[in-house]
Amino acid sequence: MICPAITKSYDTLNLTLLDPHIVKVEMHRPEAANAFNTQMATEMVTFFEEFSLNFGSCRAVILTGSGDKAFCAGGDLKERNGMSDAQWQAQHLVYERMVRAIMGCPVPIIAAVNGAAYGGGCELAAIADFVYAARHARFAQTEVKLGIIPGAGGTQNLSRAIGERRAKELILSGRVFSAEDAHSWGLVNAVFEGDQLLAETENIARQIADNGPIAVRQAKQAITRGMNMSLADGLAFEIEAYNRAVPTKDRLEGVAAFNEKRKPNFTGH
Repeated sequence: MICPAITKSYDTLNLTLLDPHIVKVEMHRPEAANAFNTQMATEMVTFFEEFSLNFGSCRAVILTGSGDKAFCAGGDLKERNGMSDAQWQAQHLVYERMVRAIMGCPVPIIAAVNGAAYGGGCELAAIADFVYAARHARFAQTEVKLGIIPGAGGTQNLSRAIGERRAKELILSGRVFSAEDAHSWGLVNAVFEGDQLLAETENIARQIADNGPIAVRQAKQAITRGMNMSLADGLAFEIEAYNRAVPTKDRLEGVAAFNEKRKPNFTGH
């Protein structure tokens, strides 16, 4: 079943169903380096909230930016210029909801960082389940240079990805760092030449989509929630997630396919 959210059209997002199981979400504001304004943030909220409620046959999401220069330059400062405190905070509530909508997605999200990921763009990368990056990509949490701090999860997700001391160095200085640095520090999983990035991202997305979709979603949830629990509580939650996969047709299919030496045909049931 095709997810209804994918059939909608948006002004600032390009949605592409790469196959029945993989959707590419492309942030599309090339005139603003794919920076998110209120409209893009609202459209991201709409898509991810609707997608999470009914993702149909989709098993993996690729999040990227249009073009080859920018993944996302963060919040659009031209739109924010001259905002009152109240207007700024009201807009930021939309950004906060966008973050929650993306983080709450039960389907794995892979960020394909195809260029600059500054400010909120770096935060979006850190929100994803994992990140592939083009070699020319650059990252930065530049908020302190504007007199604010990261407010889309940067102080939390970046710290969890690369460690407290490195995150403090980068967030407090606002300095730019390379894809290779991001890889060596743990924010990025792999670095590819720019013309290979999407192909490599699609390849790992298909590997994920070939696996049992219920198992994949339960594993994602166990890892994400378990990281914020004690080891004992995390182990208990893992067993709860494990037990949800046991009474499924996919579990029977996976074992049968192994014994019959064939590729399993998982249906998500």
